[in-house]
Amino acid sequence: MTHKWMAAVVATVALALAPSEAAAGLIPYNPTVTPEGGMYRYSYAIQLPTDSVLRPGDYFTIYNFDGYVAGSAMASGSAYSSDWTFSTSNVGPTPSGILPADDPSIPNLTWTYTGAEINVDAQVGLGNFWAVSLYPTTTDSWFAASTGSSTGATDNNIIPTEVPVPSAAPPGVPEPATLLLAGLGLPLAAGFRRWKAGATR
Repeated sequence: MTHKWMAAVVATVALALAPSEAAAGLIPYNPTVTPEGGMYRYSYAIQLPTDSVLRPGDYFTIYNFDGYVAGSAMASGSAYSSDWTFSTSNVGPTPSGILPADDPSIPNLTWTYTGAEINVDAQVGLGNFWAVSLYPTTTDSWFAASTGSSTGATDNNIIPTEVPVPSAAPPGVPEPATLLLAGLGLPLAAGFRRWKAGATR
């Protein structure tokens, strides 16, 4: 993937500069891409790490999800799946102190938590969050989240992830009429060059 090493370096530096007691925040696993009715379902498995707290109103955003099919976003696979609301916007929402590359011409996907506070001393799988895109090709983007920590502070984090991107169009094949004109033009051009050479002798 393009610039994946750079995304990893930026994320590593951000973690290194963060306070040592800060939790990791929500973690997205690399998405799986599954063909679905001529389109493609992108599924992200989201985990709440140890020492992180999920509170009502906390949320996460996946940036620049190109080709999003309206109405296709869902959450499934855990007891908390029904405790989320989905929204989409071309800009943000973004937690404070976070600066992802956010293309205002491409939709972002945001899930906001509405359930009871989750504050346990163990990792918690929050389920699979997925949406359908028109495109199977992936590129690097960002996942940002706002949650709480065991210290009571707000924990905003950003992590590289993958999103769909339009595939590059293959080189065009000339139409038959274009090929015919080219076929006629080459002999004429050669004849003209011979005539011009003879005229200058």
